[in-house]
Amino acid sequence: MTAIAYAPRKIWLLGLGFFSISITWALYNAYVPLYLEHFIKNVGLIGFMMTIDNYFAMFLQPWIGRKSDRTRTKFGKRMPFLLIGMPLAAVFGALIPWHNGIVTLILFMVLMNLSMSLYRSPTVALMPDLTPPGKRTQANGIINFMGGVGSILAFAGGAYLNDWHTSLPFLTSSVLTLLCLTVLFFVIREPHAASFVLERKAEALPGDYRKEWNKPTLFLLGAIFFWFFSYQGVEALFTLYGTNRLGMTDSAAAFSLAFFSLSFVIAAIPSGMLGNRFGKKKIILLGIIGLIVVFSLVSLIESVLLLRIMLLIGGVFWACININSYPFIVQLGEESSIGTRTGIYYIASSIAAISSPPLMGVIIDWMGYAMLFYIAAAGMVIALLFLLGVRDQGKSLPVQPPVTM
Repeated sequence: MTAIAYAPRKIWLLGLGFFSISITWALYNAYVPLYLEHFIKNVGLIGFMMTIDNYFAMFLQPWIGRKSDRTRTKFGKRMPFLLIGMPLAAVFGALIPWHNGIVTLILFMVLMNLSMSLYRSPTVALMPDLTPPGKRTQANGIINFMGGVGSILAFAGGAYLNDWHTSLPFLTSSVLTLLCLTVLFFVIREPHAASFVLERKAEALPGDYRKEWNKPTLFLLGAIFFWFFSYQGVEALFTLYGTNRLGMTDSAAAFSLAFFSLSFVIAAIPSGMLGNRFGKKKIILLGIIGLIVVFSLVSLIESVLLLRIMLLIGGVFWACININSYPFIVQLGEESSIGTRTGIYYIASSIAAISSPPLMGVIIDWMGYAMLFYIAAAGMVIALLFLLGVRDQGKSLPVQPPVTM
């Protein structure tokens, strides 16, 4: 197989795709629960409504990821999905603040989530497509750095824009999504069908999913499920936690999440370098143990200042987990099944995101908002137990020298 040349400039530009996805989801998770609260008073039901995107992710993204493995067009195999999904997501995302009732709010939510499901897996799969195995953890750090910048802009800038008009955060996000797509289209060049076949002639096309479910993968998927169970529940319900337990305003609660994203951004690239140097499993273990401590302490905090300090610390540990998890799941499979394994990665994270907000919401309805971070800490403990069952992969594979054309 022809070695893949590592081009850091393209990885940084590919990060624009993650930038647009992150800024959209950050705004969605920060403000949509507050929109829903105007019509629905039950936190468990609000939590359920916030899982719509993950139903699409669970059923559509594995199929789309696998289909993109087999797609051959003059634009490449991933880009066609971006060209369709990103403009549609931009339109329907901009419409969300303009709902005039619960029916139109849910309609715009569903259409935006459906559109984003068309391109999330192909966008993620572009990174390992363009990066040799030994550089993927570092590349994942770069693109997640870009995604974290998007989240910071969403939480901090979104809070400022929301004070001007509730439609401005989502409208700005939609414009940025279209600008990012334009840059990606002109910069990211995938191989054409003919050249792709020549380069990959020694590889078999991806088979069925059963070949992907080896024992290390199953244990890792269990860990992925539980750490996303904790993270997604906190992210989806945090603004409600801030406004109802700590008495914060909507904008202040959304702005607080920027502290988590800020430290995530700062730690993203170093986490990738550490994972490449010491092994992904060790760095993920460090992140899990750190978040167990952070989530346990946050439950005891009532000061907004201390809360934001803990969120800063938590973002560093989340970077240790998140930056190394996707390259880890890809490393456990074959090069010809990158899109497929991207899909099964989303199966685990999506099932977690589907179950977490409603379950946490029901417990909050029963026992109060103080339980939010205790449940998150418990989820991380279970993730730790699953990760201990994954064989240590050690350092990443050595980088092969690029072939000059």
